[in-house]
Amino acid sequence: MKSRFAWYLIVYVYVALFSLLIASYGYADELLFKFKSPSFSGINSSSHYLTIENQENTRRGTIKQEREAELDAIKREENNSTLARFMRNFESRVYAQLSRQLVEQLFGENPSTEGKLELEGNLIEYVVAEDTVTLTITDENNGQTTITIPVGDFTF
Repeated sequence: MKSRFAWYLIVYVYVALFSLLIASYGYADELLFKFKSPSFSGINSSSHYLTIENQENTRRGTIKQEREAELDAIKREENNSTLARFMRNFESRVYAQLSRQLVEQLFGENPSTEGKLELEGNLIEYVVAEDTVTLTITDENNGQTTITIPVGDFTF
């Protein structure tokens, strides 16, 4: 009898465990598949798209700045070449010579009372009055600048 009782007890425990196991499936929720990427699920997609757009804009801006810096470096290199420095120096000396000749015309041993000089599309006119020199500079767009220099009693 004891063996029969033990056998019933074992069957009873197995049935109880089996029914608990089956009952837990009754409380389970259904399985749903959700995409983790906001591009597919639509959840928080606006912030996801903004983040992507900001990254793209930042990258484009960086590339543009790198290109501009490269072009600036090339321009600086061209401006610092031996030929470019020579041309700047030569141009400066030519302008200094023209300036010296103009001063000679105005204040030299045989000064002239008026004159004109055309330089790169600009017209420079001068008129010497009793105690003033008037320079009128007319640019390419017909804009005028007038400079009046008193020459009365100042000397160097």
